[in-house]
Amino acid sequence: MKTTEIDIYGQRYALKGDADEQYLKRVAAFVDEQMRTLARGMKTATPTKLAILTALNIAHQLFQAERVREEGDTDLERRTLTLVESIEEQLQIVRKS
Repeated sequence: MKTTEIDIYGQRYALKGDADEQYLKRVAAFVDEQMRTLARGMKTATPTKLAILTALNIAHQLFQAERVREEGDTDLERRTLTLVESIEEQLQIVRKS
């Protein structure tokens, strides 16, 4: 188990685990940027309030991405079914010939 040091919104954290260091730093940079972007739009906010609002924004982004993926899966299933039906119709025509 290794320790990776990351910075988020001016605070340093030591994370212990087996995750790739570059990946952890990328995730931390994403969270840091989300917090800083949100903070720019607020007059005053405690770090705790800012962290909660950032977590909610990131969760919202995750849920939206999940919804889009599910809609894509549904569309793919619909297209696949249509294609299979079309192939079956063509096969029936060929068999009758």
